[in-house]
Amino acid sequence: MVTLLTGKKGSGKTKKLIELVNSALEKSNGNVVVIEKSKQMTYNIPYHARLVDTDAYDIKGQDALLGFISGICAGNYDVTDIFVDSTLKITGTGAEACSYLVPQLKKLSQAADTNFVLSISAAEEDIPGEVADCVLK
Repeated sequence: MVTLLTGKKGSGKTKKLIELVNSALEKSNGNVVVIEKSKQMTYNIPYHARLVDTDAYDIKGQDALLGFISGICAGNYDVTDIFVDSTLKITGTGAEACSYLVPQLKKLSQAADTNFVLSISAAEEDIPGEVADCVLK
């Protein structure tokens, strides 16, 4: 399953993401991974979750992010949830990136039995229609 957590900057997306991470940690029988750009959530995410900084691995662009996420799933068979904060800052694109990312992540979600939550800094109406069903209400 792929979920988009949308809202403009300052709308509380990161706070909601942290709540979702905590909920996933309570339910998961495997590993929970949080991917972020820079180390801003170090003290907000429980140590049980694996926190990964894309800047440390020089991840830039949609393909690099997808490859990185695929590698995490391939390298650890028991990852149940992956959360990506500041997705558009990592990809360097706008909300239209969702049209590319979401279908790819849906395939990976089924293959790896992993849930994905992407934090997208854009208003819900800016999300492409073909992936609007993934927006968290």
